Amino acid sequence: MELDNDANACLASEIWHGRLDGVRNAVLVAVGEGVGTSIYTGGQLIYGFNGLAGEIGHVPIDPRGPQCGCGQRGCWEVFASSRAALDRYREIKKDSETNSINGLLQRAKEGDPAAEKVIAQQAVALGSGLRLITAVLSPELILIAGEITSVWKQVEPSLRSELAGRMLAGQAPRLESAGDSQLARLSGAAAILLHRHVRFHRSTHEVKPPAANKRRKSSSRKMPLPASSH
Repeated sequence: MELDNDANACLASEIWHGRLDGVRNAVLVAVGEGVGTSIYTGGQLIYGFNGLAGEIGHVPIDPRGPQCGCGQRGCWEVFASSRAALDRYREIKKDSETNSINGLLQRAKEGDPAAEKVIAQQAVALGSGLRLITAVLSPELILIAGEITSVWKQVEPSLRSELAGRMLAGQAPRLESAGDSQLARLSGAAAILLHRHVRFHRSTHEVKPPAANKRRKSSSRKMPLPASSH
């Protein structure tokens, strides 16, 4: 069984399909129930020591903010996630039957003022947190994936404004939409599976020097196959 998080799957999809050709440093921000990030540095996906690299959504940006599922208060994702936007909408429209981010986005597209307001607030919160990424990783490209990209024309100006206004120095990274995270996750899951199995296949079919081959044939001990790793 192969496991990975949705942000890594989305970024793997971008890499596998060649949409990052020429890019060596990028970060993908996957916006959904939470906010996850995937880091691409020096042409490699970064997993970290324990596989948890990229959990920037759990970095507090306001210690007085709501409690996050991780136990801390005011994490980036409690302001910028789709769940946060939906919760804010329900606070305004207490009798609303909207129970999904897609339903909320549809209402925003139809001109519902409350829906438009909370999506605008989500865009500002998402953009403000990008400073964490630029300050720590300084990528040349930031990709946004998730349902919020279905209203990209509405949220892009706020994202760009927040990003540009919070730079420590220099030019802001390019900012692009990676599209609906659902499709990107499926495509990325296939990409990750293919990538790891290609690596595994190559590692188990390397051509050995003649001396090494001879030594292996003379040994009765079975060598373990290399395990697939991040």
